[in-house]
Amino acid sequence: MESSESRKYPLIARSVDDIAIGPKRLTKYERARIVAARALQLALGAPPLIDIGEVKTTDPVIIAIKELERGLPPILIRRQKPNGEYQLIPLRILVEAERSLHERRRRVLREVFRSLAEEAA
Repeated sequence: MESSESRKYPLIARSVDDIAIGPKRLTKYERARIVAARALQLALGAPPLIDIGEVKTTDPVIIAIKELERGLPPILIRRQKPNGEYQLIPLRILVEAERSLHERRRRVLREVFRSLAEEAA
């Protein structure tokens, strides 16, 4: 096992900049695993972390997806390298990073379409 001095990155990421293993977003495999695990918990009677009146369904998969979109499940993603090194990343950090990325994309698209509309007029 490696010593803490030889580690080049923090064991638990505190921000997006601390993520050293894998992408700075949720992968489709991590997303599927989280939704499946949370949906199973809900199906077995775990209390939902959101108001199901807002969702208007009792389908555990839909509820799990909505919880994930809001970054509510208290989950740590463990990303591991082939040599055994690993890093723990709180789900909340990855969800916030995705949210800010989507907002930047929306802003850019609005600007592009606004400039195209001005050129056409």
